[in-house]
Amino acid sequence: MAEVYAFLADGFELVECLAVVDVLRRGGVDVRTVSITGKKEVTSAQQVTVIADYLFDEVEPSQAVCLFLPGGKAGTDSLGAFRPLIEALKEAAADKNRHVAAICAAPSVLGQNGILVGREATCYPGFEDKLIEAEYTGAGVVTDGNVTTGRGMGVSVDMGLELLAILRSRDISDKIKAQIQHPDTF
Repeated sequence: MAEVYAFLADGFELVECLAVVDVLRRGGVDVRTVSITGKKEVTSAQQVTVIADYLFDEVEPSQAVCLFLPGGKAGTDSLGAFRPLIEALKEAAADKNRHVAAICAAPSVLGQNGILVGREATCYPGFEDKLIEAEYTGAGVVTDGNVTTGRGMGVSVDMGLELLAILRSRDISDKIKAQIQHPDTF
């Protein structure tokens, strides 16, 4: 069982996914990429093909501590249309011992499925209306309870660091932040 499943569909934002995966793995978190496409080869919005660790049918999302959605319009649309993933996200969000995270356009998937009701959240500009009954903050990264949302690619490392602080500790997150020469450490 992985601690974090990062879900991929064709058209996902490469940096938003892999920067978060990278930061979490540096901090000792077991992260697995999971394709919802039925094939392990998934092509990003930037036309870079990556090979996912697993297909959706090979994992049990209820066993992961955190479910993560990268953005990218086409990828987000596919993630939002994949009912087994939506059910897994709802289940995770309802469990205070688990976590759900999404960045860029992907918080719209959470918002359109009732996961952000009454929570503070952020997203890529233009998707605010999809954060149904959430309080849009416009911040780079927002954690409200067991849900974390991020604005876009420019805060991908910050998103990874926030999730690392949640899943491990703030000390480990700060250590990785210094190691990767994050601007906030100067």
